[in-house]
Amino acid sequence: MKKRSLLIVTLVAMMLFTLGQSVWAFKDVKSDSNEQKIAELKKLGIISGDKQDNFNPKGNLTYAQGVSLIVKGLDLNIDNIRFIRAPETSDYFTNLKNDAWYSDAFIIASLNGLEIPKTIKANDVMSREQFAHHLFKAILKKGDYAFIEIFMLLADEADVNKDYMDSIQKLIISKVVTLDKTNKFYPKKAITRSEAAGWLYDAIQFTKDNAPIPNQPEQPNFETKLTVSAVNADINKVTITAQMPHPGYGLRISSIGFEGDQAVIHLETILPDPESMYPQVITEVSISTYVDAKLKPVLADAAVSSPGSAGSDSTGIIAQ
Repeated sequence: MKKRSLLIVTLVAMMLFTLGQSVWAFKDVKSDSNEQKIAELKKLGIISGDKQDNFNPKGNLTYAQGVSLIVKGLDLNIDNIRFIRAPETSDYFTNLKNDAWYSDAFIIASLNGLEIPKTIKANDVMSREQFAHHLFKAILKKGDYAFIEIFMLLADEADVNKDYMDSIQKLIISKVVTLDKTNKFYPKKAITRSEAAGWLYDAIQFTKDNAPIPNQPEQPNFETKLTVSAVNADINKVTITAQMPHPGYGLRISSIGFEGDQAVIHLETILPDPESMYPQVITEVSISTYVDAKLKPVLADAAVSSPGSAGSDSTGIIAQ
């Protein structure tokens, strides 16, 4: 009798588990590589399917779908902005309707700096590099995160829009995006709904698992020196040194941006602990990073800006 009761309990538990799984599963995502992530996003109310409860995972993602997905998934809003009059989509985009299902998402995306092209159309297909760029800009609205500063080599780097490269680099470093076995990203290829859902899920997890860097006080300026040495044919080591008033100060690479053929390095000064005492002796500190040998490393105040260039964001590199 006990064995029979145990069997019944086990069967009931299995049925409940299976039922629970099916509630959050679309009919057409079985065996999809992002099946579980898609199910979780559906459970959270971030994505939905059609009337037949299909998700169309292999279908191409449109701009209207992609922008709405990012805005909803990363919970972007404009609650902290006051308007003289209610904003309309046509204030920011020439080819979008003011009363469409996607209208609010595009307004929020624009005011949160997702860098959506002004002439975009709702049904334009979104490429992998475009989704990656807008997704990363959305991540930054959640906080200033630390990233290991290293340039990831892409076999199809020449195909990447330079304005999107930093976003792609950071998403690869944070493991939101992975390259294929041949180290290709396929930037111009249309992103599928499954891929977009998978990246979004991992981006949400990244913001949950990583604490943003606290805001730093205004930084003093010190004279710096930059030197470059070759590691191999593809990578250069870049070292920045500075003379500090005493050992309590340090240097930090806050970001590296890519402008044309330049790798623009932004520095921050680490201020001394106000409760500690330091010997008043001039101290040399240095910090190093690695950049693609094709790029010319320059410090931010020496960079030559070019139209349409994109900056980058925080690293976790510190020297003291």
